[in-house]
Amino acid sequence: MYEYIKGTVEHIGPEYVVIDNRGVGYQILTPNPFVFSSKKGNEIIIYTYQHVREDILALYGFESMEEKMMFRKLIGVSGIGPKGAMAILAFGEPVQVIRAIENEEEKFLTKFPGVGKKTARQMILDLKGKLQDVVPNNTPDLFTEVSNEEPLFDSNNHALEEALLALTALGYSERELKKVEPKLSSEVMTTDQYIKQALKLLMR
Repeated sequence: MYEYIKGTVEHIGPEYVVIDNRGVGYQILTPNPFVFSSKKGNEIIIYTYQHVREDILALYGFESMEEKMMFRKLIGVSGIGPKGAMAILAFGEPVQVIRAIENEEEKFLTKFPGVGKKTARQMILDLKGKLQDVVPNNTPDLFTEVSNEEPLFDSNNHALEEALLALTALGYSERELKKVEPKLSSEVMTTDQYIKQALKLLMR
């Protein structure tokens, strides 16, 4: 199993990034690929988890070891697969998720795609009191927002289109996205910022 990969960010898409390591391009699925936009062409370390099933072999990647640890804990919950865990991590607010688990706020947890009442209850039963090592001292800035200096979107709002594609890949329905799209289109943001803002609106 790969603990991490150190390489150059060669490509960023709605679902994954491609990291070049000594001429080999690794396709790595990440919660929000566009957080790496400011690092395209630069060398980074991405913490990885190899998921193996009889019908799939996938490599998942994360900005920090804490984010990777949270992913592993989430997929250990019955009813949550890698895609569901990625959608939760894409929210980018681990402290809020942990607080919801600790306070047994099922209503908050069921707003994530694929998480129903039964799965939310299972999350609470399995993870409550067991996440201190993921966010030590409930520090809210473990997954700090990457400074992003990519240019603003063009007249066709390409950044918003990319964000909506990424959110669709995470499991959000067209109906859900249509509700938040008008609020997003009224602002000028980067793709990463659109995704984070959309997730905040979806979680209300």
